[in-house]
Amino acid sequence: MKKRLVLFIPLILFLVMGVFLYKGLFLNPQQLDSALEGKPIPAFQLQKLEDANEIITNDSIKGQVSLLNVWATWCPSCKYEHPYLMRLARQNILPIYGINYRDERAMAIRELSREGDPYTKNIFDHDGRLGLDLGVYGAPESYLVDHNGIIRFRYAGPIDMRVWNETLYPMIQELQAQAKAEGAS
Repeated sequence: MKKRLVLFIPLILFLVMGVFLYKGLFLNPQQLDSALEGKPIPAFQLQKLEDANEIITNDSIKGQVSLLNVWATWCPSCKYEHPYLMRLARQNILPIYGINYRDERAMAIRELSREGDPYTKNIFDHDGRLGLDLGVYGAPESYLVDHNGIIRFRYAGPIDMRVWNETLYPMIQELQAQAKAEGAS
């Protein structure tokens, strides 16, 4: 009897793991919950990517609806979304703050110089502390922040025209209308 039970335990464990893995196939990684939605941007004081003497803080982002974009030179999906971010920057709809995540400063500056810089300011998060505080799973990730510095939405994955038109832009318009009604820019 014990031998039979010992033979069935691995089979039962295999079946249970199979059910969990099968369920995971139907989850959408872009819809990962963010514990920070509805909460202020975590407090930080980090160097500007291009100038180590300039410090950017969470207060630098307050005052208008903005987009925080987590990116890195080692991230292939970031390279995919970069041309679209350049297009958005030219349209000047809202400030886009880059968070250069766990990267090398010289490589990041070189890439922005070569490919163009869509960011209003670029925060250098070499150790990934801000990313950790934001709950970043990986790059690219973007956070929609209202004029009071409150995170309103988190999007995991590259931003493209579909994501912009169907998800982000309608939210931005709504947040900008709320900011205008409250007298902010």
